[in-house]
Amino acid sequence: MSPDKFLIMRHELLLTAVVLVVLIAEVFSHPDKKGKIITLSVICFGIITALGFLPSAEGEIFGGMYVSSGSRLMMKNILNIGVMLVFLQSVDWLRKAENSDKISEYFILLISTLIGMNFMISSGHFLMFYIGLELATIPIAALAAFDKYRNNSAEAGIKLILISALSSGILLYGLSMIYGTLGTFYFKEIAVSFSNSNLQILGFIYFFTGMAFKISIVPFHLWTADVYEGAPINITAYLSVISKGAAVFIFIIVLFTVFPVIIATWQKAIYLTSILTMTIGNLFAIRQQNLKRFLAFSSISQAGYILLGFIGGNQLGMASVIYYILVYIFSNLGAFGVVLAISNASGKENIDDYNGLYHTNPKLSLIMMLALFSLAGIPPVAGYFGKFFLFTAAAEKGFYPLVIIAVLNTIISLYYYLLIVKAMFLLKNESPIEKFKSSMYTRFALGLCVAGIVVTGFASALFEFIRNLSFGI
Repeated sequence: MSPDKFLIMRHELLLTAVVLVVLIAEVFSHPDKKGKIITLSVICFGIITALGFLPSAEGEIFGGMYVSSGSRLMMKNILNIGVMLVFLQSVDWLRKAENSDKISEYFILLISTLIGMNFMISSGHFLMFYIGLELATIPIAALAAFDKYRNNSAEAGIKLILISALSSGILLYGLSMIYGTLGTFYFKEIAVSFSNSNLQILGFIYFFTGMAFKISIVPFHLWTADVYEGAPINITAYLSVISKGAAVFIFIIVLFTVFPVIIATWQKAIYLTSILTMTIGNLFAIRQQNLKRFLAFSSISQAGYILLGFIGGNQLGMASVIYYILVYIFSNLGAFGVVLAISNASGKENIDDYNGLYHTNPKLSLIMMLALFSLAGIPPVAGYFGKFFLFTAAAEKGFYPLVIIAVLNTIISLYYYLLIVKAMFLLKNESPIEKFKSSMYTRFALGLCVAGIVVTGFASALFEFIRNLSFGI
């Protein structure tokens, strides 16, 4: 294999280079000047995010274990955008005294998880897929326990690593059944040889269950709220957006390319789990007071909507999922960015603390309102168009009852999202959150989220571009 072939792995090689740069900077930086590593890491990753949109070669390496295509590159670029926003929002948090001694660790662990996610997305073989999965999972468990001064952060890390081990074991058990009957782990060979036998179907069910844990699909969602509440807010944002988005991307790749012969089987599973995930996520979100738990159940319900794109089983469905993940990144990180900024300034994280927020911090209130409206799917922001395309993909295949249930769940979600808007704009507070000014990094990140929420909704050409990508992956 010629050295030029390795350029197909451009994203992974560049991310590995950044990890090495941060590691070298950690070794040679004076203890009093560790803060400069933040600027270095953000700039380096910003360059990588921009380079990701340059034309890149497509093809296969390692005998087809690693695959690069237009659609997979788009998925990686979307994740890069999300991680860039998380980095920008994390600057104020990293500059706190209790975090100043572990700045390099934060960036190294987070970029390492992204490298694993990229390998998952480009996998053409289940061994490559599993290596990427573990590389993406183990560092994020360490990040969930990053705040060593809080017991619930350590608890979040333990819960995440245990549930990840359980889900990986279930997933591997299913893959072993598939390998035992077919004798191969290559996606293309499995797709051709899959014979719909009972053992193969059972193996697929175990695989589906393992991936359902990663995406927080009901009834495999019980870990989500506890981990999200215990982890630092920026790590919670990463889990709810980047980690979930990567799992959704690889899941849809595997379903469409490896298991198309049993589409009738996995459509039934997705039909049921989509209804349960939307409904239970929405109903439990209504009861929450802590904003991290609130957004955890919100992200569970969003996973239910995303499954509508899966059930279409066609190019429109896949394009709708990719587009919605992009919209979801801007919307959810906009909400989490406001929560993180307020938590850094005041330490407050409950919905009641936001009473009267508009009178002291009107800009943050408006950003939060816009993000919540997008998550709820209120026109004309991007979330409305994202849900519209997902509903269209399901309706095109005749799943009208599912679409109606999704619309009803959207109405329920509108109610609890408006509870926060009501608290910020209408309710009074004798001791409201004081007026404060966030750092330039946070303001820039929130500005990008607002621009993304507005622009991606009206840029219809973006959805058409995604829809015309190579989905023969």
